Amino acid sequence: MDEPLTNRIRLLDLHPPKANFREDALAGLRADPKSLSPKYFYDVRGSVLFDAITALPEYYLTRTELAIMDQHLGEMASCAGPEVSVIEFGAGSGLKTRRLLAALNDPIAYVPVELARDHLLDAAETIAEAFPMLEVLPVCADFTRPFQLPDPDRIPRRNLIYFPGSTIGNFTHRQARDLLQVMYTEAGDGGALLIGVDLRKERRILEHAYNDAAGVTAEFNLNLLARMNRELNAEFDLNCFDHRANWNAEAGRIEMRLVSRTEQVVKVAGEPICFARGEAILTEYSHKYELGELAALAADAGFEVARVWTDADSLFSVQFLTRE
Repeated sequence: MDEPLTNRIRLLDLHPPKANFREDALAGLRADPKSLSPKYFYDVRGSVLFDAITALPEYYLTRTELAIMDQHLGEMASCAGPEVSVIEFGAGSGLKTRRLLAALNDPIAYVPVELARDHLLDAAETIAEAFPMLEVLPVCADFTRPFQLPDPDRIPRRNLIYFPGSTIGNFTHRQARDLLQVMYTEAGDGGALLIGVDLRKERRILEHAYNDAAGVTAEFNLNLLARMNRELNAEFDLNCFDHRANWNAEAGRIEMRLVSRTEQVVKVAGEPICFARGEAILTEYSHKYELGELAALAADAGFEVARVWTDADSLFSVQFLTRE
């Protein structure tokens, strides 16, 4: 009888305590203006909703990145080289990861790093099933901070950090530089980074991508309040908040918020939080980059941009960065 997949996957559990979510949420809601970290979007429900977002007609990012990969996977694999350990910051649906792993020459291990444990294990099992000879070593951790890497049974020639989907855009430029420095450290000597980066474009395309007609992005945004209801004994009425996503041209980013429809007081972990009518909670930035901006940011963290692949309309880019 075949060994169950869950028994062939070695989980390194560095998950921060639940108190971190409570403390972060309360600190953000006490602030002026109010904010919540987008890293808490991705509980099981949030991860399912985000996967649904990637298939929406307005959400060009995923299909464009996939098209770039389909056209240039051979070059990407050649840049990475043989016998690499792929360390993915975040664990998505696995579609892009499966394509990358299939193109690589004898990959040694796959190391997804994700805060949502159940989603992480689901993603790890998907890859383990598709690549039965590949060592799969999931790490449950906050990848914005340095973390312990597991040791594969075989020593890789190179660590390849993989960060698709333009998730780098969710961070301010200072936070993005700090995250790139974490990636620099985890890549190690001779390591590299393969990263998806969304590019600046006209407002209409950008705002449609985050305000879909089906309302899935709104549901995804509101799920953050629902998660606090479930996990932090909060008392949010989701019908009292509206999803908003607008392009800030000066800052070069989409800004996503939840806006209170009325004056209200909401208890979170037993603490009353007051909202004025029209008051917003900032839940996510999505920065869009010029190629030179990303190159400068990468250089500050110690990376050099070695290759850039884009689509014909320059909507999106996939970039290969090496340690200087």
